[in-house]
Amino acid sequence: MNQTERIEALLKSLPQLDWCVNRGEVKRKSLDYYWFSPVLRRQLEGKSADAVVRPRNVEELRDIVSGCVRHDVPLTMRGGGTGNYGQSIPLQGGVVIETTACDRLVWLEHGVARAQTGIKLGVLDELLAPHGWELRCMPSTFRMATLGGLFCGGFGGIGSITYGPLGAPGNVLGLNIMTVEEEPRVLELRSPEAMQHAHTYGTNGIILELEIALAPAHEWDEYLLTFRDADAAFACGQAVAQCPGLIKKETAVFADSVATYFKKLSPYLEAGEHAVIAVINSSNRETLATLVNAAGGRIALQQSGAVAKSTQHTLLEYCWNHTTLHALRSDKSLTYLQTTYEYGREREQLALIESRAGGEVLNHLEFIRDEHGRVVCSGLPLVRFTTESRLRELIDLHRECGIGVKDPHVYTLAEGTHHGAMSPASWEAKRRFDADGLLNPGKAISRRGLSG
Repeated sequence: MNQTERIEALLKSLPQLDWCVNRGEVKRKSLDYYWFSPVLRRQLEGKSADAVVRPRNVEELRDIVSGCVRHDVPLTMRGGGTGNYGQSIPLQGGVVIETTACDRLVWLEHGVARAQTGIKLGVLDELLAPHGWELRCMPSTFRMATLGGLFCGGFGGIGSITYGPLGAPGNVLGLNIMTVEEEPRVLELRSPEAMQHAHTYGTNGIILELEIALAPAHEWDEYLLTFRDADAAFACGQAVAQCPGLIKKETAVFADSVATYFKKLSPYLEAGEHAVIAVINSSNRETLATLVNAAGGRIALQQSGAVAKSTQHTLLEYCWNHTTLHALRSDKSLTYLQTTYEYGREREQLALIESRAGGEVLNHLEFIRDEHGRVVCSGLPLVRFTTESRLRELIDLHRECGIGVKDPHVYTLAEGTHHGAMSPASWEAKRRFDADGLLNPGKAISRRGLSG
């Protein structure tokens, strides 16, 4: 049988499940935010699943997985679809499994929570709040993104200034995983073994539940800080990020050329002003004001977390890759990079790029704590896209300046974030949990050049 016939046989064998075969809806649920990249727009145009299914519980998921194995049908896991690299776009058709109905908070105790991976991060954070806890880190897409999506396709984000990326030891404690075989098994893995499945685009096992460490909940104030001088903005952002006495959730710096894309914030920004967004505990207001004054800036906007929630307008949704989204709404010719700067050389490296790339690279910086506990500078600069060859030249230029680049214009793990290949441990996990290579095929590459 060809794949169309195998899909039809699969649907007939499981008529009780929540299937979608409407072409428009299937296409929509086969895509993510890959269009942030003009390269991925070209490469992934027209890619789509053949059907979408939404399991309502683990038993239904087990039936789907077993059926896909029996009928030799590829399957791709999908959460909220907020990834940027085509992680959840099926390259070989098959079935997209939408996880959002498996969204239960399983238990919460002593600062640790276990939840099903289809739960949206914003919903999970709200469930934790009455108990005095909150998520340690989450992307700016927390309203839509799921816990499983963050683990399998994300990095960290809001909160990483204190707790580091999701992959830092102590953040993820364990997981529940299902194998892809005719009789699927469910196994429990503890860290660090569990981390062999992190940021692997759902290619080496189906994560059912995650056990994560939490942070004490705080009352947060959100600030838009503005500066006439780019160095002053960077200095203040760095001072806020490094100040040990400040309880903080987010610190980001934006060049004036980037801040102009924040249309709803334009009443608070003057022409030519560079910006810092800082989210800190409400008890730290005076300390923040002192740091801003020392850098020659001003507090352009201050709002409490309660106001942000009631108005549905939070400054957190101008940070991380939401910055790129705001910019693309105004200028479709823009794209972005993901960069990491050498500790202690950040301003020097930024100056090198500014001198050699002119107005092609517009700076957006995020401060985070790395796995060694240092406060370091990560970047999501906007790029004025002209040609793919020029984009590659700009990536090479960053690397020549000692700036690391995690390429967001490729859809395979090998080329993107795994330095040429998945790690041997992650590849072994794929062999163990997806022996037939049906999970999201085409995204993983081994050091021997084998794909799966």
